[in-house]
Amino acid sequence: MAIAAPDFAQVIGGELQLRRGQVEKTIALLDEGNTIPFIARYRKEMTGELDENQLRAIQERLTALRNLHSRREEVFRLIDEQEKMTPELEAAIQQAKNLTELEDIYRPYRPKRKTRASVAREKGLEPLALWLTQDGRGDVLEQAAQYISEEKGVSSAEEALQGALDIFAEEVADDAENRKRVRELTLKQGAIVSKAAAPSVESVYEAYYEYEEPLGKVPPHRILAMNRGEREEILKISIKAPVDDILSLLQKRALPKKDDRPDAAVSQTEATPYLIEAIQDAYKRLIAPAVEREVRAILTEKAEEQAIVVFSGNLRQLLLQPPVRGKVVMGVDPAYRTGCKVAVVDETGKVLDIAVTYPTPPQNKVEEAKKILTALITKHAVNVIAIGNGTASRETEQFIADLIKELPQEIVYVIVSEAGASVYSASKLAGEEFPNLDVAERSAISIARRLQDPLAELVKIDPKSVGVGQYQHDVSQKRLEEQLAYVVESAVNSVGVDLNTASPSLLSYVSGLSSTVAKGIVTFREKNGKFKTRKQLSDVPRLGPKTFEQAAGFLRIPNGGYSLDNTPIHPESYKAAESLLQKLGFTVDAVNDPHQRESLKQALQNVDVNSTAEQLGVGVPTLRDIMEALRKPGRDPREELEPPVFRTDVLKIEDLAEGMILKGTVRNVVDFGAFVDIGLKNDGLVHISELSGRYVRHPMDVVSVGDIVDVRVKSVDVNKGRVGLSMKGIQQKA
Repeated sequence: MAIAAPDFAQVIGGELQLRRGQVEKTIALLDEGNTIPFIARYRKEMTGELDENQLRAIQERLTALRNLHSRREEVFRLIDEQEKMTPELEAAIQQAKNLTELEDIYRPYRPKRKTRASVAREKGLEPLALWLTQDGRGDVLEQAAQYISEEKGVSSAEEALQGALDIFAEEVADDAENRKRVRELTLKQGAIVSKAAAPSVESVYEAYYEYEEPLGKVPPHRILAMNRGEREEILKISIKAPVDDILSLLQKRALPKKDDRPDAAVSQTEATPYLIEAIQDAYKRLIAPAVEREVRAILTEKAEEQAIVVFSGNLRQLLLQPPVRGKVVMGVDPAYRTGCKVAVVDETGKVLDIAVTYPTPPQNKVEEAKKILTALITKHAVNVIAIGNGTASRETEQFIADLIKELPQEIVYVIVSEAGASVYSASKLAGEEFPNLDVAERSAISIARRLQDPLAELVKIDPKSVGVGQYQHDVSQKRLEEQLAYVVESAVNSVGVDLNTASPSLLSYVSGLSSTVAKGIVTFREKNGKFKTRKQLSDVPRLGPKTFEQAAGFLRIPNGGYSLDNTPIHPESYKAAESLLQKLGFTVDAVNDPHQRESLKQALQNVDVNSTAEQLGVGVPTLRDIMEALRKPGRDPREELEPPVFRTDVLKIEDLAEGMILKGTVRNVVDFGAFVDIGLKNDGLVHISELSGRYVRHPMDVVSVGDIVDVRVKSVDVNKGRVGLSMKGIQQKA
């Protein structure tokens, strides 16, 4: 006998409301080693145009179901080896919907440490336990007295009875359906309770010192906050269960009935009061602690998933911020005692100059700093100054704003998030990139480059360190790392990568490329010069046909030897693209020819997609993508977004008044609202209730990291440096 594998495609299709065929083909593509970006972009005909999110959901569910089936087989084997397998048990194992249900089934058969029930069984008290549930009439202690045995260590009728009741209690606790029902009832009617470990001690958790909320209503961020408070030994957390309802349920299920009907009345015997006490013991001693742990785990898992969703969404938006191209940028890493490190980079990110100034306390060498920066700005024709938002940021901003007023040329500044810059600066990668610079100087370069191309710079940093999200350090780090890697991979491949300028860090996120192959590409480029065509990738060591297939479409070669190499058109579709161009009266060179671009766009508008796809031997989705790529060769989707807010003067919190309308940048989105940079030291909060005049399910439905928004000042607390903002009734730019 063996457990049959379920039809994964049918199960997943039902759960995700997708056609079985779509899921089946997706599973086959994944099993062949294709990446999700590749499948989403270049296998649309096979999957029915499933997007990355749907493909990812299929992949994750498939992994979970395969793990569940593997455990099913293991549980079946372990019980079968004990020669305790029955058709009913086999069916229950087959039908278990998750690991928790499966483990509940296996619980009675799992090897146990010595328990009160196992000791009672060793003393031969199992027949007495059976008598209590199957008969139970007459004098219970008189029946129990028959099991007194000096040899077996049973010295009294009361001891025999207690042993039998321990056996019954363990059977009640080990019943899989009992566990399931108690868990469901607790989740449905229970509450989470938080109390202070030391009520007199002040902490950030004071809101949870005397706190109770129904399990069905408690939001994810509160669960994570209470978990953290518990870990720091400031809070004591417990689950308040509907005990009376649970005991009533267990009694109906465990006490002997008058007949076999599920709703039959309990058969009252002299043993019934003893059995009721044993059920109470089973719940309090055996079921409740385990169910509380399970419920806490369920709540935490859901809260972590939500935190990861928020972090992932914020990270994606941060990575896809519009680049500021064609500008010479001065990056400033603010500091007090050690001085502000300054780096000037040209339009390509190449470092032109490095300096250190001391315009902030305690040194306050303002005039000296002005001379140094003015000289650098003039020498290198600096267009924009990027100031990191860390320690001494606002003092440095004031200094820069004052400097700008004294300069004859037009120049602006912008505050750039420096989250993770120090992590990068101290990394092995930064050391390899700038071996002769110190950590702070590398950080200034990173700040400047973040403005020029956020994606290319941020991929060098551990995603957990980029400073967006909520409670990211409190969630499963393995799960977080997996999800963030998916996000970075998706962002990189949605934009595409310049094969001739990309760093190994950026290339390593391209579909199909490992870090080893990414380094190999850069080494090959340094040795042989710039790539002229995608075909040359085949000459890179360890870059085989499968890797080429997965990666080629996401790598771009601007100004190369073949125009289609600077488009998202995959080499496998070059022939179809060439045929289409020929059919329209153009050559491949027309794609990058600005004089022919408009006429090519016009010709593409008149194409009958369905008939042309059939003539060219490609699917309709593939032809649509080819046509879009020909319309916009070298397109960067980030450039269609609104650029960052550039400033020339500083805003102080004392300048604010309720009702003022300001422009700001969304820096972080969390479950309870959004933090917006309006130019102050601290970001202002737009609470979820102030995001819109309509109901908002989650802030991410309204705003994203990097959005440029207009906000109204709702409240100002100068002493605490807090500003409440509102977006209600303000027409936002589309």
